[in-house]
Amino acid sequence: QVQLVESGGGLVQAGGSLRLSCAASGSTFSTKTIAWYRQAAGKQRALVAVITSGGRTTYADSVKGRFAISRDNAKNTAYLQMNSLKPEDTAVYYCKSTSYLMVDVWGQGTQVTVSS
Repeated sequence: QVQLVESGGGLVQAGGSLRLSCAASGSTFSTKTIAWYRQAAGKQRALVAVITSGGRTTYADSVKGRFAISRDNAKNTAYLQMNSLKPEDTAVYYCKSTSYLMVDVWGQGTQVTVSS
């Protein structure tokens, strides 16, 4: 069973940057689609970005041009580079892996707080 551990969250001022990491256990990371979601207080969890096993990426409109998802299969790690952060980006950020059998595994989340 794959396990995911997010890290890199914290408190940052508006306009700043953070890079989140999602480290995966197991030997099949390269075959997984990895997605980042976020959940702000009182709101539903929302998709932020996705990267497929082939490296294709998609983004929510709210983060296009500011966030970049990437992966390093040699390190079993995916990343979310977040630039030009805004207070409305404040949320708990989760990564999720999806196998070719459509089995989802979630990480525990990491808090990102953007102050104005």
